[in-house]
Amino acid sequence: MMTPNRSKPQANNTHWIRQRIQASIDVKQAILASETLLDQILRVGNGLADRLQGGGQALLFGNGGSAADAQHIAGELVGRLYLQRRALPALALTVNSSVVTAIGNDENYTRIFARQIEAHARSGDAVIGLSTSGTSANVIQGLVAAKELGCYTVALVGSDGHALADLVDECICIPSSDVPRIQESHIMIGHILCDYIEQCLFG
Repeated sequence: MMTPNRSKPQANNTHWIRQRIQASIDVKQAILASETLLDQILRVGNGLADRLQGGGQALLFGNGGSAADAQHIAGELVGRLYLQRRALPALALTVNSSVVTAIGNDENYTRIFARQIEAHARSGDAVIGLSTSGTSANVIQGLVAAKELGCYTVALVGSDGHALADLVDECICIPSSDVPRIQESHIMIGHILCDYIEQCLFG
């Protein structure tokens, strides 16, 4: 597990910046060196491609930076990464502020994703929850609701998120406890998955 370096930056010294870049590289090198993680990413790529090819959709969600990553990945699927191809059905469950705030106000913030999963998800869909800690209650409830509906469920978490492993089909745990490094790896994996899906379906 990679631990964050908290050294203080010094004026006119690029060493601090180099440390941050190297920390990001180190986490990615750890992923690259893990056949278990590489095999898992491949399985998830095939699982997502199969669901999208079979008429399913991808539903994604997370909080804060993970919400932005969910929107980014959905955007690559609906838009495109490399290939000129038809749009793929993907939806980030964080973008409708009226729905999110209504559920948060009328029910509970922990229900904002589960309630939308009940509305939009069907068996055969793929559902991806992103949480750097792996303990976000609304992400967990959303994934549990998706699993109960027969969806293919994937969690992207950090090194402390192993508790989600028993709740989802695939739990990709980034070997780091440093939130920015985890998020950088999440979006890297998101790009790899979108690229792989394009190649499988349209390459």
